[in-house]
Amino acid sequence: MLEKQSVQTNVRVLLSFVAALIVAIVLSATLHSSAYAAGANTLKVTPVRSDIEVKPGESKIVEVTITNITGSPITVSPIENDFVSGDERGTPALILDANTFAPTHSLKRFLSPLTDTTIPAGKSTTIKVVVTVPKTAQAGGYFGAIRFAPADPDGGGQVNLSASVASLILLTVPGNVVEKLELTDFSLLQNGRNATNFNTPDNIQATFRFENKGNLQIGPFGKISVSKGNTVLSSIDFNNQTPRDVILPDGARRWDVPLEKIGTFGHYTVNATLTYGASNQTIDISKSFWVIPLFVIYAAIGLVIILVGLIVMLVVMFKKKRGIFRGRNRRRSNFRIR
Repeated sequence: MLEKQSVQTNVRVLLSFVAALIVAIVLSATLHSSAYAAGANTLKVTPVRSDIEVKPGESKIVEVTITNITGSPITVSPIENDFVSGDERGTPALILDANTFAPTHSLKRFLSPLTDTTIPAGKSTTIKVVVTVPKTAQAGGYFGAIRFAPADPDGGGQVNLSASVASLILLTVPGNVVEKLELTDFSLLQNGRNATNFNTPDNIQATFRFENKGNLQIGPFGKISVSKGNTVLSSIDFNNQTPRDVILPDGARRWDVPLEKIGTFGHYTVNATLTYGASNQTIDISKSFWVIPLFVIYAAIGLVIILVGLIVMLVVMFKKKRGIFRGRNRRRSNFRIR
């Protein structure tokens, strides 16, 4: 009896230990997840992008609002960075070194220094960014970013880079600007495959690649249509949102546009009229493609095989009949000679 009670007691102790361990693991995971979420989602910035124009010798203030979405005050450090094209999808690559400027089109050289600021819990603060363009500045485009990151008071103002947010500034200095785009690729793709013949209408898209040969950021826009014969099946707005996606000077950018309302069989044409620049320069392009299901291809191959077979049979039959006819003529000729 005592042994049975002892076993029951040990089992209860073991179950209690396991339960406590599970609670500890869950609590630890929850705290870790909460800490990560708090560190990664502490600030919000608006606007995400500002497009401004400043003449040589003049200044302009760009207002950027930072919101603290946590339950505690946060001291943030404003950091001024230049950026360049990171890829052909419009991702900016920030130049994080405080002592490095972009080789060309540097906005950071025109920015006044900013100081740390403390934002109360759940509140917003507006930062005034002063952009001063020297009288000697050349006309064209300049771009940079104001990045905000929490500062650690106990660490001597060290910045937490992983939790930073940024507001991009695209500056135009008016004057003798050059606006020139080159369309370097216009293709039709289906699941990454470049072709003009497809077996299904699914996931067909037009891809455009532009290179900016000018000295100003440019955002092309326009209309893309899909037609079958004289019937327009769909009309798609291209890059018509505000602000438009742009191509930086000396950079390239690629867009993929899904094509709509394509049927399961037929010959189709994609037409695009794209416009850019202050003088509304246009680029007109078109490309045709076929959608032919596999069963149609197989049926056509089968029909060709049948036709070839019939032709061969007819030729063989014709030769046999011709041979018989010649044999009869020879026999008749021999009879006459005798």
